[in-house]
Amino acid sequence: MAHATLDNVIAELEVRPRARRVGRIVSIQGSCLEVGGLSSSVGLGHLLSPTGSRDHVAEVISVDENSVLALAGFSTATVKLGDPILQLGAAELAPDESWIGRIIDPLGRPLDGRPLLRGKVGWPLMSRPPAVSGRRGLGHRLETGLRSLNTVLPLVRGQRIGLFAGPGVGKSTMIGRLAQDVAADVVVIAMCGERGREVTEFTRRVLGPAGLAKSVMVVATSDEPSMMRKLCGFSAMSVAEYFRSLGLHVLLLFDSVTRFADAHREVALSAGEAMGVGGYPASMVSLLPTLCERAGPGCEGEGDITAVFSVLVAGGDIENPVADTLRGVLDGHIVLSRKIAERGRFPSIDVLRSVSRALPHAASDDENALIANAREVLTIFEDLEPMVRAGLYEPGQDASADYALSVWSRLDAFIGESEPEDVASSYDALRTVLAGERPLGGGPASNLG
Repeated sequence: MAHATLDNVIAELEVRPRARRVGRIVSIQGSCLEVGGLSSSVGLGHLLSPTGSRDHVAEVISVDENSVLALAGFSTATVKLGDPILQLGAAELAPDESWIGRIIDPLGRPLDGRPLLRGKVGWPLMSRPPAVSGRRGLGHRLETGLRSLNTVLPLVRGQRIGLFAGPGVGKSTMIGRLAQDVAADVVVIAMCGERGREVTEFTRRVLGPAGLAKSVMVVATSDEPSMMRKLCGFSAMSVAEYFRSLGLHVLLLFDSVTRFADAHREVALSAGEAMGVGGYPASMVSLLPTLCERAGPGCEGEGDITAVFSVLVAGGDIENPVADTLRGVLDGHIVLSRKIAERGRFPSIDVLRSVSRALPHAASDDENALIANAREVLTIFEDLEPMVRAGLYEPGQDASADYALSVWSRLDAFIGESEPEDVASSYDALRTVLAGERPLGGGPASNLG
């Protein structure tokens, strides 16, 4: 882990302004502060503070010619009408290599009880994605420690995938495994809207000291104001972008986009925006792509951000507005199934409902044939299972069905295996699992559906 230097101390001193514009609080409505005197000098997303420090900040969510509406990230019981409020400027962080191994809040303040100094360069929270014309393509296959992601659902450097899961099906455990096993220079973990106990448990038990040592965790727990929970996503992305600009490979684990979208909904309601489909504001449709497009490969000379965005899906519904929007933006998605989790197979990946858009280019012709074979076995078994359970299928009726039944248990176990092996070894294991007579592809099994 890098340590703070004299440059960090100098940067901390230089950022302290000699003068700030001052407004006055003219109205207080819940967490919303109406401020007079700053309309001509602030913009949306700028930060204000009644104390002049980042310990008490409010985000500007609406501006008109007479006043500014700001959403407080602190208890408004501490302010009153007529109090001065200072303009801090656009929201930004100043990440630094000394942040690796640390836990911070969305404003860059330490949450692990140790001092934390800013880096030498400020990084805006609302930056633009890399230029389309200069952006590089996806990189090489990544070894994940999970046989399923090493084979049938490949993950490549710079890919952005969704992890769709309900509560209690192994999402956090899978994120922890990826943080430990995916080869990356830095891991940035956004924990947006999680319960404080879960953050502690994830840090100590799932991530562990070795995982934390190469990570930067950005945390806004469920009890934090909506402003802080929304900023959590942008802050984590900015930290990841900073390390990508240094030419590093960054693994961004975002947990969860659903709670990030819920926080945005609360902010949008405070700003007077009307709600649309699923109770979310229309601005969510543009907000999520704006966030996700910032991940991925950088331009020449930069590194890459490989991103995993988790999505909470109640009842396994991947058609909800957040999940549906992300499916159109990301480079694939992994669905965790409660039904699979309940029979004890972890990770509870539903391969047939999952997609990696890195295929077919991420695999060789032979590997793509193995993947197609595995998917066909799973499809036939899914169609056949009700008949088998009802005692309506007799062995020998269909060669393809017999083959699927003979290898399914081995294939199912393979998908749930976590092994410290490379991609080639995982494919060798898959080839062994699928060994046997394979009368698949256009045979009588097509009648089983």
